[in-house]
Amino acid sequence: MMNSQVIRFAIAGAIGFAADAGVLYFALACRSGPFFGRVISFLIAVWVTWRINRQYTFRDRGRRSAWAEWWRYLLSMLSGASINYAVYSLIIIGGPRSSWLPLIGVACGSLAGMFVNFFAAKFWAFRN
Repeated sequence: MMNSQVIRFAIAGAIGFAADAGVLYFALACRSGPFFGRVISFLIAVWVTWRINRQYTFRDRGRRSAWAEWWRYLLSMLSGASINYAVYSLIIIGGPRSSWLPLIGVACGSLAGMFVNFFAAKFWAFRN
């Protein structure tokens, strides 16, 4: 059971990564800057992964109102988000200037926060 949840969580994360990176590059094209743009893209990615994890990864968990669950999920992602955003920021500040740098930052940040986010989702956001 745990292995299938990890796999589904990773798949949701990959889809969330695509949303995160796509929204970030859109925000950058709108001149939001790499740090504010990442806040926007992260929030969109959290919403995307919540929808997927709610429907597939943790579907066997007890249900509460979607509104309450969304806020629990968002709050549970903040611990991983702080790690994610710190790694992203270090890469943006310290990396060589390149159009690929935001994508690399999102990828490294996402991987860094993934395990914290899984356990926060499993044991708090989607807890029975």
